[in-house]
Amino acid sequence: IKHMQKFKINKTKCASCGACLQACPFGAITMDSDGKAIINPEKCRGCGKCQEVCPFGAIEKDNN
Repeated sequence: IKHMQKFKINKTKCASCGACLQACPFGAITMDSDGKAIINPEKCRGCGKCQEVCPFGAIEKDNN
């Protein structure tokens, strides 16, 4: 089984712009009550589109 790359949001860098929300083709990203992006690991397919569009560098590879 190939391990899929997963991503996480660095909440201190997240500016709540929503770019990742629109970029995700799997609907894996939502906003929490603070307006910060969160990635649902069940829906994330590791495509990296969110990381590509984030202007603040808030989306990082999750190596766990």
